[in-house]
Amino acid sequence: MTILQALHAYYDRLDDIAAPGWSQEKFGWCIVLSPEGDAIDVENLHDLTGKKPKPTLRVVPAAVKRTVAIAPNFLWDKTAYVLGRTAGEGKRTADEHAAFVALHLDRLAGQEDAGLAALRRFLERWRPDQFEALPRGSADMLDANVMFRLDGEHGFLHERPAARALVEAAGSPGTDDRVGSLCLVTGELAPVTRLHPTIKGVEGAQSSGAALVSFNLDAFTSFGKEQGENAPTSEGVAFRYGAALNRMLQRDSGNRLSRPIGDATVVFWADASKAETEAADAFMALLMEPDAREITDEKEVARLRTQIEQIAAGRPVAELRPDIGVGTRFHVLGLSPNAARISIRFWLSGALDQFAAALARHYQAMRIEPLPRNWGAAPSVRRLLAQTVAAQGEMKNVPALLAGEVMRAVLSGGAYPQSLLAAVLMRLRAGDSAAFGWHAAVIRGVLMRDPAFVSAFGEPPMSLQRDYAEPGYQLGRLFAVYELAQRAALGRVNASIRDKYFGAASATPASVFPIIVRGGQNHLAKVRKEKPGWATLIERELEEIHSHLDPALPRSLSLQKQGAFAIGYYHQRATRLSSDKVGELDPTALTDSEETEGEA
Repeated sequence: MTILQALHAYYDRLDDIAAPGWSQEKFGWCIVLSPEGDAIDVENLHDLTGKKPKPTLRVVPAAVKRTVAIAPNFLWDKTAYVLGRTAGEGKRTADEHAAFVALHLDRLAGQEDAGLAALRRFLERWRPDQFEALPRGSADMLDANVMFRLDGEHGFLHERPAARALVEAAGSPGTDDRVGSLCLVTGELAPVTRLHPTIKGVEGAQSSGAALVSFNLDAFTSFGKEQGENAPTSEGVAFRYGAALNRMLQRDSGNRLSRPIGDATVVFWADASKAETEAADAFMALLMEPDAREITDEKEVARLRTQIEQIAAGRPVAELRPDIGVGTRFHVLGLSPNAARISIRFWLSGALDQFAAALARHYQAMRIEPLPRNWGAAPSVRRLLAQTVAAQGEMKNVPALLAGEVMRAVLSGGAYPQSLLAAVLMRLRAGDSAAFGWHAAVIRGVLMRDPAFVSAFGEPPMSLQRDYAEPGYQLGRLFAVYELAQRAALGRVNASIRDKYFGAASATPASVFPIIVRGGQNHLAKVRKEKPGWATLIERELEEIHSHLDPALPRSLSLQKQGAFAIGYYHQRATRLSSDKVGELDPTALTDSEETEGEA
């Protein structure tokens, strides 16, 4: 199923969405008119319940598709069109206002409805220099959308029966009159839309909206066809897919991830009955972004973690959630900004169980013990990238292509891009702490889906596995023990061996470990005198690790083995050492207390 077909079908399952010829737009102000056409008040339509006033969504006659030409909306528009005033220079403001007035004087001519007649009289007399005299008007109105209401009535002007009749008689704006073209979405003969609808709500795109389908240059056209004729889509289909997508892109929508993945705004929806759709969308939203809900109750965290494990083991979603139908289809769409156009970062469609299983297997692949700090039930893709790939923990520093490929791998169950492994190792060399565990978790996930690595050494362990034969893993353990010896001997230092040598030791162990071993022996000599219990445990651990290593250390390690190095380091560093004679000692007691987690 194509994107437009899926969106077109989804529109038919929405009850409270705008009908053809209408659209939802943001409004903050309404001018109240007297029957004589005087502006007697300005009503504030903002939502004032939050910290900042927010415009509210209102269903109004559908917005026209604006490119370069001046094109006014019917019965509403921004102040440049309605009042002839703007906050900027307004080089075209006079022409825009004149076009708005001309449109309404033409379409409202002869109208006897009191509200429409009042608007006609208002536009006949209004002058832009009267703006400062508007009752309760302010500069905050400038460039915002404005609608009208007749004094003494609660409904707006465009909601009056006479106004609705005019809107419906005119049909959807911005279309041509040709009929009989074959729609590529439905396969039916219908009028073809010349300009596709404007899509709003994509992060980073123009605030006025951008086009998902457009042909604004000759290079995009063929066979002499113009605009929408190059991909014939009926007017009805264009309206429906645009209305459905704009609905899902709204901030309060339950069909979008709360924050972008890289530069991609992600929306998703299920194909089912209304009740089952709502249940499926809510469940998948939780599964795709479990940390967005800020689940703090331990029982809820454990419950979600158990569900993820059961799905990963092959249990159908319908058994866990009886309110979700068997065989429900699911769609995920990633949209990226591209000037006045929108590009498709990824599009995946299939059975909901397949998506749920892929997500669950992803979380299991990334699972590492002990769990990294603030891991929760499972971290979202966005949080994983922010913790392990982004400089300063900011998603804007994650390459957009990498984020999109990672999300595609997560949802499809395929191999993670090797560039993810390279990016995580680069951050460790740049100074990110391998002790937090987030990097080790992502590296384990990448290696779990690397057939060559798994066939050679088996799956990388979830928790400490002392006999794991992969040399990078054992070298990482060795590095952690020598760091422990330094901490035991010197306590907190300005620059530990991890700060100095972690990157080099993981890449070229043969040239770096001799330096580490010499320093480690000096540290052990001091520990034997001051903390003999620690010395006993550390020496025993060193002896056990060396039993798994070839005396001739490798000159270099591949990226995969460098990743195993980081995993072994994390496992060993978090391990409690104990013996019958010495008792139990916790190496984390010697860690730097000022270390904190990066930004999410």
